[in-house]
Amino acid sequence: MDTTGLVLVGLTLLVGLAGVVLPVLPGLLLCWAAVLVWALVERTAVAWAVLGVATLLIGLSQVAKYLVPGRRMRAAGVPWSSLALGGALGVVGFFLVPVAGLVLGFVLGVYAAEWLRLRTREGAWRSTVHALKAVGLSILIELAAGLLVTATWLGAVLLG
Repeated sequence: MDTTGLVLVGLTLLVGLAGVVLPVLPGLLLCWAAVLVWALVERTAVAWAVLGVATLLIGLSQVAKYLVPGRRMRAAGVPWSSLALGGALGVVGFFLVPVAGLVLGFVLGVYAAEWLRLRTREGAWRSTVHALKAVGLSILIELAAGLLVTATWLGAVLLG
């Protein structure tokens, strides 16, 4: 692949990493697609190995991003229904207030669901904080996977 192609793949990886942090873009999907395009052009054993590692890392991160925070949420006593309402209001909020509405809607939804369930502000806020920590942990897991995919690709490009 020529220099321009490598720069485009690298920029796509960076956009994918930004998409992990700002949930407007499909972050890890962009990272994987960038590595796939690179591997299809390169057609070397190293390129296919990098694509395999990227696929494995992203697959493991998708499992971990639900299992690890989910376990913590259950341990904190926050039910799935509260997260579902938070997610639904997050989607609505995203369209009402672009980008920031996603977070605002999620927080409002979890808080409202927990207030209805617990009937106390303190309990509802405690559950909301646990939900926000779980979302943050989920983003960190995805970001770590994206950074590892990017580092693997960059290592292959620099060493190859």
